[in-house]
Amino acid sequence: MAAAFCRDRVLVFCFLALLACAADGQLSPTFYSSTCPNLQSIVRSAMTQAVNKEGRMAASIIRLFFHDCFVSGCDGSILLDDTSTFTGEKNAGPNVNSVRGFEVIDTIKSNVETACKATVSCADILALAARDGVVLLGGPTWTVQLGRRDATTASQSSANSNLPSPGSSLSQLISSFSSKGLSARDMTALSGAHTIGQARCTTFRSHIYNDANVDASFASTHKHTCPASGGDSNLAPLDLKTPTTFDNRYYQNLVVRRGLLHSDQELFNNGSQDSLVRQYSTNAAAFSCDFAAAMVKMGNISPLTGTKGEIRLNCRKVNN
Repeated sequence: MAAAFCRDRVLVFCFLALLACAADGQLSPTFYSSTCPNLQSIVRSAMTQAVNKEGRMAASIIRLFFHDCFVSGCDGSILLDDTSTFTGEKNAGPNVNSVRGFEVIDTIKSNVETACKATVSCADILALAARDGVVLLGGPTWTVQLGRRDATTASQSSANSNLPSPGSSLSQLISSFSSKGLSARDMTALSGAHTIGQARCTTFRSHIYNDANVDASFASTHKHTCPASGGDSNLAPLDLKTPTTFDNRYYQNLVVRRGLLHSDQELFNNGSQDSLVRQYSTNAAAFSCDFAAAMVKMGNISPLTGTKGEIRLNCRKVNN
């Protein structure tokens, strides 16, 4: 019953999103139905290979999509290498030595270009790959709106100012997501992507050494991986129990003060999101439903459509 409710709710949300997008000429799930009919199977095939090779890659692609959408919209700008005319997003503070998966997107783009030359944007490929990463690790699916075009520039300063940090407070997180048209509920649901993937020591050191709202044994365990000084790039799973399964374990961890990042535990720290975290921790269907709907909303942040932007032939550089 819960699964059916979730499925129906996501379908209704996607239908309403489709109507809204159709009204202003933006995105549609059938955008490539005639120009690249095998697009989704091409993306799914390449993502399956990538995730089978390295389970962590699903989380990396989801993060790449999030970091793209939060900086000037979902326009593939994060994929651009620096040039003589602009300093891009890849080496911004939140991204340097952190965002990854560019080679996977390159592979998908190459495969798509072979089938449908100069037709599908890198921004849309990233949106599809993020959805497929979730599904491949057991998470929910959703209908991806398509028709984004690719940015022809990128901004390191925008990436530095628009991406929330792992040290963010709850109010900062709510404000950051609100500025992108996402509610506090969306923010809490999207944070559930931290049920997979890994984090570098430098992003959680302060939390396990200095914060009071962390389980003592959990902190002690992670201090072996993350010393008080040094080892900045040492990795730890965001969800210690099921790091390569997309489930609601993240919220169960928060309830027992086992969130790895300061920003994670802020969602359950006697604040406005406590009740929702508790709900997600015991109701996996509710989480899956809200996560899928929030991913559709995030994918609709300021896309380039119509004649804006371009369809990049190489996701790393603008067309000549």
